[in-house]
Amino acid sequence: MAHLKRNKIGNFWPIPRKGTKYLALANHNQQDSIPLVVVLRNILKLVKNKKELKRTLNEKQILVNHRQVRETNYPICLFDVLSVGKIHFRAKLSEHKKMFFEEIKDKDAESKIYKVLDKKILGKGKTQLNLMYGKNIISNEKVEIGDSVILNLKDNKIVSKIHLEKGKTAFAIKGKHFGKSGKILEIMERGGKKIAKIEFKGKRINVWTKNIILTE
Repeated sequence: MAHLKRNKIGNFWPIPRKGTKYLALANHNQQDSIPLVVVLRNILKLVKNKKELKRTLNEKQILVNHRQVRETNYPICLFDVLSVGKIHFRAKLSEHKKMFFEEIKDKDAESKIYKVLDKKILGKGKTQLNLMYGKNIISNEKVEIGDSVILNLKDNKIVSKIHLEKGKTAFAIKGKHFGKSGKILEIMERGGKKIAKIEFKGKRINVWTKNIILTE
């Protein structure tokens, strides 16, 4: 099992850098996630140790995005839905650039937002959408790279789309403005890159569109 020195954890991990020397490392998406064992033991404090987590996993009480998981080091990423028994949480990011887990209702736990990173035309009106964190779906919905889609986690169908345009709400998931969000005032092209001018707390910040996800 992979481990990480505690002083090397991501800045978005909401746990002290002092304590046990090593912490678990997610089995994939390591740069963008926190392993399940750390979330449930150190952050939510719903289990006391890895042994208790394994027992809970064996009892099929834990779902991530409506899928049963078995690995203690399963990665929990931004906007994931974590279900423990009948309690649901969504992983979010605070203005202080720390991941936190907001308890949500059953209905809200049925969907998750994804950013469209790429797409491939397959023919017959079908397109493969490559979404963040390695998620891929086949769809005939008209969306562009940079847009967001909200998926029903039970059937992987798109229930709504958010297009990259003025007036939409953007959330910075990378870069120096990581954790900040606001309305898009303008989308510009500069040096071949798309830049979103966003209003954040009365100020205007410029964020590369590659570093944002549209949330509404």
